[in-house]
Amino acid sequence: MTRLDSYIFRQLALALLAVTIGLAALVWLTQSLRFIELVLDRGLSFLVFIELTGLLLPSFFAVILPITTFVVTLFVYVRLAADRELVVMRAAGLSQWRLSRPALGLAAITVGLCYWLNLDVVPATQAAFRAWQFEIRNQLAAILVQEGVFSSVGDDLTVYARYRDKDGTLRGILVHDARERGAPVTILAEAGRITPTPSGPRVTLENGQRQQVERVPPPAGSPPGTPATTRLSVLSFSENSVDLARTSRGEGDSRYRNAQERTLDELLHPDPADNVPERDLRRFRAEAHRRLTDPINTLSFCLVALATALTGQFRRHGGGLRLFTGIAVVVALLAAGLIAGNLAGRQNAMIPLLWLTAILPGVVAAWTIAGMPGLPRHRPRPPAADPA
Repeated sequence: MTRLDSYIFRQLALALLAVTIGLAALVWLTQSLRFIELVLDRGLSFLVFIELTGLLLPSFFAVILPITTFVVTLFVYVRLAADRELVVMRAAGLSQWRLSRPALGLAAITVGLCYWLNLDVVPATQAAFRAWQFEIRNQLAAILVQEGVFSSVGDDLTVYARYRDKDGTLRGILVHDARERGAPVTILAEAGRITPTPSGPRVTLENGQRQQVERVPPPAGSPPGTPATTRLSVLSFSENSVDLARTSRGEGDSRYRNAQERTLDELLHPDPADNVPERDLRRFRAEAHRRLTDPINTLSFCLVALATALTGQFRRHGGGLRLFTGIAVVVALLAAGLIAGNLAGRQNAMIPLLWLTAILPGVVAAWTIAGMPGLPRHRPRPPAADPA
């Protein structure tokens, strides 16, 4: 690498590092606001909050690296052009591709980093994040019960407590348990306490009633087609307990893993024992190809930035139209990528669109940097000779 290459590469690398970290911190801050309630209202420590939200950072980096690579490349080369540094480098005999070499080298490093994030780091961190989220939702129910609030534990269990004593005793408790299909149970109790057990938290209730709606089949000898009736069964108790960690499917700690937390091999070749629905199989295949094509966008966006900066004349107070055109192209490519991803998830026949939107812009930009060879050019007519 020559001194000129090192000079440009150093500016690109430092700017990419600063912009990527700053943008990732901004995205992390906005996304982590929804988890602050766990710290302020539900008793989780701040360290747990940092560890939980920190698992989201790799996915942020994987998404924003192609964008920040484009922004940094465009900014640095436009500044070099505005300061006439590119003019001096061209006068020294450097071609367009020679000027592009530092940016392409940085883009190659970023592509490798994106592949590492997409194929290895992001699935692992997403799996850890969702497992922790599942534990908070189903196993740490004790911290989710707030006084005066209907707290949902899972999809079919709701707990309400009018207030909580200083010793942790709950007063005025209502538990609605719909985990048994067709037989929902509502429990009212004067007091109760949540205690941890090896299988998860359990609430012990005192002095209450257990109300359950039961279906009663028609009596023997009834005419055919007689519908079943329902009745309300009420049972008073002095002490009862409800397991807050048991799920409606009786799966214990098992859960369904979505596409983001599966490896590439699991997406392309899912285990038949998982009984993945056909709809999810289509999404899995689309997600696998998205992971393979997204890093290519980094190189394509870099080439678009180089085509914008190297093929136009930028002045300190001019050249805004070409700059706006480059930004508009990348915004359109991002929108096209999102549309292609949605279409591929619904219909796998659209998966080639993911590869097309990732590769074609880079090919066109490289052709532009090379001077658009093969394009017919208008040649001025030679001046007519004077008649003798």
